[in-house]
Amino acid sequence: MAELQEKRSVEVCFSPGLFKDILTSGDFTVVLVDVLRATTTICTAVANGVEAIIPVATHEEARQLKAKGFLVASEKDGVRLDWADFGNSAFSFTRKAIGGKTLVYCTTNGTRALAIAKGASSIAIGAFINISAVTEWLVAQQKDVVVLCSGWKNKFCLEDTLFAGALTRRLQDTGLFTTACDSATASMDLWDVAAGDVLGYIEKAAQRHRLARLGLDDVIPYSFECDQVDVVPVFDGKSIKGYRAHPPTV
Repeated sequence: MAELQEKRSVEVCFSPGLFKDILTSGDFTVVLVDVLRATTTICTAVANGVEAIIPVATHEEARQLKAKGFLVASEKDGVRLDWADFGNSAFSFTRKAIGGKTLVYCTTNGTRALAIAKGASSIAIGAFINISAVTEWLVAQQKDVVVLCSGWKNKFCLEDTLFAGALTRRLQDTGLFTTACDSATASMDLWDVAAGDVLGYIEKAAQRHRLARLGLDDVIPYSFECDQVDVVPVFDGKSIKGYRAHPPTV
Protein backbone atom coordinates (compact mmCIF):
# COMPACT_ATOMS: atom_id res chain seq x y z
CA MET A 1 0.00 0.00 0.00
CA ALA A 2 2.84 2.40 0.81
CA GLU A 3 3.92 2.67 -2.82
CA LEU A 4 0.36 3.69 -3.85
CA GLN A 5 0.45 6.77 -1.61
CA GLU A 6 2.18 10.01 -2.39
CA LYS A 7 5.32 10.12 -0.29
CA ARG A 8 5.77 13.00 2.12
CA SER A 9 9.04 14.90 2.36
CA VAL A 10 11.42 15.22 5.29
CA GLU A 11 13.70 18.23 5.67
CA VAL A 12 16.19 18.88 8.47
CA CYS A 13 17.00 22.38 9.69
CA PHE A 14 20.24 22.43 11.68
CA SER A 15 19.47 25.56 13.71
CA PRO A 16 16.69 28.09 14.33
CA GLY A 17 18.81 30.67 12.51
CA LEU A 18 18.26 28.70 9.28
CA PHE A 19 14.52 28.17 9.67
CA LYS A 20 13.59 31.13 7.49
CA ASP A 21 15.42 29.39 4.63
CA ILE A 22 13.65 26.02 4.72
CA LEU A 23 12.36 24.82 1.36
CA THR A 24 9.26 23.07 2.68
CA SER A 25 6.09 25.14 2.31
CA GLY A 26 2.35 24.74 2.64
CA ASP A 27 0.88 22.37 5.19
CA PHE A 28 3.77 20.85 7.11
CA THR A 29 4.63 19.64 10.59
CA VAL A 30 7.67 20.73 12.57
CA VAL A 31 9.34 18.33 14.97
CA LEU A 32 11.30 20.40 17.46
CA VAL A 33 14.27 18.70 19.09
CA ASP A 34 16.55 19.84 21.89
CA VAL A 35 17.90 16.56 23.27
CA LEU A 36 20.06 18.22 25.94
CA ARG A 37 17.75 19.04 27.50
CA ALA A 38 14.49 20.87 26.73
CA THR A 39 12.57 18.38 24.59
CA THR A 40 13.69 15.43 26.70
CA THR A 41 12.40 17.31 29.73
CA ILE A 42 9.10 18.28 28.07
CA CYS A 43 8.44 14.66 27.06
CA THR A 44 9.17 13.52 30.60
CA ALA A 45 6.88 16.15 32.15
CA VAL A 46 4.03 15.25 29.81
CA ALA A 47 4.47 11.55 30.52
CA ASN A 48 4.34 12.34 34.24
CA GLY A 49 0.99 14.07 33.97
CA VAL A 50 1.64 17.79 33.61
CA GLU A 51 -1.65 19.45 32.63
CA ALA A 52 -0.05 21.88 30.18
CA ILE A 53 3.27 23.59 29.49
CA ILE A 54 3.30 27.26 28.50
CA PRO A 55 6.56 27.96 26.64
CA VAL A 56 7.87 31.52 26.69
CA ALA A 57 10.86 32.91 24.83
CA THR A 58 12.19 35.33 27.46
CA HIS A 59 13.00 35.29 31.15
CA GLU A 60 10.97 38.47 31.61
CA GLU A 61 7.82 36.71 30.38
CA ALA A 62 8.56 33.81 32.72
CA ARG A 63 8.99 36.15 35.71
CA GLN A 64 5.72 37.93 34.95
CA LEU A 65 3.86 34.62 34.92
CA LYS A 66 5.65 33.52 38.08
CA ALA A 67 4.29 36.67 39.78
CA LYS A 68 0.80 35.55 38.74
CA GLY A 69 1.22 32.26 40.60
CA PHE A 70 2.40 29.86 37.89
CA LEU A 71 5.05 27.24 38.49
CA VAL A 72 8.09 28.20 36.41
CA ALA A 73 10.99 26.21 34.97
CA SER A 74 13.70 28.51 33.68
CA GLU A 75 17.44 28.37 33.11
CA LYS A 76 20.22 30.32 31.48
CA ASP A 77 23.11 28.44 29.86
CA GLY A 78 22.02 25.33 31.74
CA VAL A 79 21.78 26.82 35.24
CA ARG A 80 18.45 27.22 37.05
CA LEU A 81 17.63 30.86 37.75
CA ASP A 82 17.29 31.57 41.46
CA TRP A 83 13.67 32.76 41.18
CA ALA A 84 12.49 29.70 39.22
CA ASP A 85 10.83 26.64 40.74
CA PHE A 86 12.69 24.22 38.46
CA GLY A 87 15.70 24.15 36.21
CA ASN A 88 15.85 22.02 33.07
CA SER A 89 16.59 18.52 34.30
CA ALA A 90 14.08 15.85 33.30
CA PHE A 91 14.60 14.23 36.69
CA SER A 92 13.00 17.24 38.44
CA PHE A 93 9.68 16.75 36.70
CA THR A 94 8.24 13.89 38.70
CA ARG A 95 4.54 13.09 38.82
CA LYS A 96 4.45 14.34 42.41
CA ALA A 97 6.01 17.68 41.45
CA ILE A 98 4.02 18.51 38.32
CA GLY A 99 1.14 16.05 37.92
CA GLY A 100 -2.09 17.90 37.07
CA LYS A 101 -0.35 21.30 37.09
CA THR A 102 0.41 23.94 34.47
CA LEU A 103 4.06 24.84 34.01
CA VAL A 104 5.65 27.92 32.44
CA TYR A 105 8.85 26.95 30.65
CA CYS A 106 11.77 29.05 29.38
CA THR A 107 15.14 27.68 28.24
CA THR A 108 18.26 28.94 26.49
CA ASN A 109 17.53 27.27 23.15
CA GLY A 110 14.43 25.08 23.01
CA THR A 111 11.61 27.50 23.77
CA ARG A 112 13.14 30.20 21.59
CA ALA A 113 13.23 27.75 18.69
CA LEU A 114 9.59 26.93 19.37
CA ALA A 115 8.63 30.58 18.93
CA ILE A 116 10.45 30.69 15.57
CA ALA A 117 8.54 27.64 14.28
CA LYS A 118 5.05 29.04 14.92
CA GLY A 119 4.26 29.27 11.20
CA ALA A 120 3.94 25.49 10.86
CA SER A 121 0.51 23.87 10.81
CA SER A 122 1.51 21.78 13.83
CA ILE A 123 4.55 21.45 16.06
CA ALA A 124 5.46 18.22 17.84
CA ILE A 125 8.16 17.78 20.46
CA GLY A 126 10.68 15.06 19.72
CA ALA A 127 13.43 13.34 21.68
CA PHE A 128 15.06 9.95 21.73
CA ILE A 129 12.88 9.04 24.70
CA ASN A 130 9.71 9.29 22.54
CA ILE A 131 11.12 8.58 19.09
CA SER A 132 8.80 5.65 18.25
CA ALA A 133 5.73 7.55 19.43
CA VAL A 134 6.60 10.63 17.40
CA THR A 135 7.34 8.48 14.33
CA GLU A 136 3.91 6.85 14.55
CA TRP A 137 2.24 10.22 15.14
CA LEU A 138 3.91 11.71 12.05
CA VAL A 139 2.80 8.77 9.91
CA ALA A 140 -0.78 9.41 11.06
CA GLN A 141 -0.54 13.14 10.22
CA GLN A 142 0.28 12.46 6.55
CA LYS A 143 2.11 15.78 6.17
CA ASP A 144 5.56 16.92 5.10
CA VAL A 145 7.99 17.16 8.02
CA VAL A 146 10.68 19.63 9.02
CA VAL A 147 12.91 18.48 11.87
CA LEU A 148 14.07 21.67 13.60
CA CYS A 149 17.21 21.30 15.70
CA SER A 150 17.36 23.82 18.54
CA GLY A 151 21.16 23.78 18.46
CA TRP A 152 23.16 25.99 20.77
CA LYS A 153 22.53 29.72 20.39
CA ASN A 154 21.75 29.33 16.68
CA LYS A 155 24.76 27.07 16.12
CA PHE A 156 24.84 23.46 14.90
CA CYS A 157 24.98 20.79 17.59
CA LEU A 158 25.69 17.07 17.39
CA GLU A 159 23.02 15.69 19.71
CA ASP A 160 20.05 17.27 17.92
CA THR A 161 21.46 16.30 14.53
CA LEU A 162 21.80 12.68 15.65
CA PHE A 163 18.13 12.67 16.58
CA ALA A 164 17.21 14.25 13.25
CA GLY A 165 19.09 11.47 11.47
CA ALA A 166 17.51 8.72 13.55
CA LEU A 167 14.01 10.10 13.00
CA THR A 168 14.52 10.65 9.27
CA ARG A 169 15.79 7.09 8.91
CA ARG A 170 12.73 5.73 10.71
CA LEU A 171 10.37 7.80 8.59
CA GLN A 172 12.03 6.63 5.38
CA ASP A 173 11.84 3.04 6.55
CA THR A 174 8.03 3.30 6.69
CA GLY A 175 8.04 3.70 2.91
CA LEU A 176 5.80 6.77 3.29
CA PHE A 177 8.49 9.46 3.39
CA THR A 178 11.36 10.55 1.20
CA THR A 179 13.94 13.33 1.29
CA ALA A 180 15.78 15.49 -1.20
CA CYS A 181 17.44 17.48 1.58
CA ASP A 182 21.23 17.32 2.02
CA SER A 183 20.87 18.16 5.71
CA ALA A 184 18.60 15.16 6.18
CA THR A 185 21.03 12.92 4.31
CA ALA A 186 23.97 14.21 6.36
CA SER A 187 21.98 13.65 9.56
CA MET A 188 21.30 10.05 8.60
CA ASP A 189 24.95 9.50 7.76
CA LEU A 190 25.96 10.89 11.15
CA TRP A 191 23.40 8.67 12.88
CA ASP A 192 24.74 5.62 11.05
CA VAL A 193 28.20 6.39 12.44
CA ALA A 194 26.97 6.93 16.00
CA ALA A 195 24.19 4.37 16.33
CA GLY A 196 26.38 1.52 17.57
CA ASP A 197 27.60 3.51 20.58
CA VAL A 198 25.60 6.71 20.97
CA LEU A 199 26.90 7.57 24.43
CA GLY A 200 30.46 7.06 23.24
CA TYR A 201 29.88 9.27 20.21
CA ILE A 202 28.17 11.98 22.25
CA GLU A 203 31.39 12.47 24.20
CA LYS A 204 32.33 14.67 21.23
CA ALA A 205 29.39 17.02 21.82
CA ALA A 206 30.11 20.44 23.29
CA GLN A 207 26.84 20.50 25.26
CA ARG A 208 27.74 17.21 26.93
CA HIS A 209 30.84 18.89 28.36
CA ARG A 210 29.03 22.11 29.29
CA LEU A 211 26.64 20.05 31.39
CA ALA A 212 29.51 18.08 32.92
CA ARG A 213 31.25 21.29 34.02
CA LEU A 214 28.03 22.35 35.74
CA GLY A 215 27.48 18.95 37.36
CA LEU A 216 24.28 18.53 35.33
CA ASP A 217 25.25 15.55 33.18
CA ASP A 218 23.43 12.87 35.22
CA VAL A 219 20.56 13.04 32.71
CA ILE A 220 22.69 12.20 29.67
CA PRO A 221 22.25 8.38 29.60
CA TYR A 222 18.48 8.78 29.99
CA SER A 223 18.38 11.39 27.20
CA PHE A 224 19.67 8.88 24.65
CA GLU A 225 17.51 5.89 25.67
CA CYS A 226 14.86 5.32 23.04
CA ASP A 227 11.19 4.90 23.92
CA GLN A 228 11.13 5.70 27.61
CA VAL A 229 7.75 7.40 27.16
CA ASP A 230 4.88 6.88 24.70
CA VAL A 231 3.56 10.45 24.47
CA VAL A 232 3.85 13.11 21.78
CA PRO A 233 3.76 16.65 23.19
CA VAL A 234 2.13 19.02 20.69
CA PHE A 235 2.25 22.82 20.71
CA ASP A 236 -1.01 24.50 19.64
CA GLY A 237 0.42 28.03 19.55
CA LYS A 238 -0.35 28.70 23.20
CA SER A 239 0.55 25.64 25.23
CA ILE A 240 2.00 22.15 24.95
CA LYS A 241 -0.17 19.15 25.75
CA GLY A 242 0.41 15.46 25.29
CA TYR A 243 -1.13 13.00 22.86
CA ARG A 244 -0.74 9.30 22.27
CA ALA A 245 0.52 8.18 18.85
CA HIS A 246 -2.49 5.83 18.73
CA PRO A 247 -5.26 6.83 21.15
CA PRO A 248 -6.77 3.84 22.96
CA THR A 249 -9.93 2.43 21.38
CA VAL A 250 -13.13 2.19 23.38
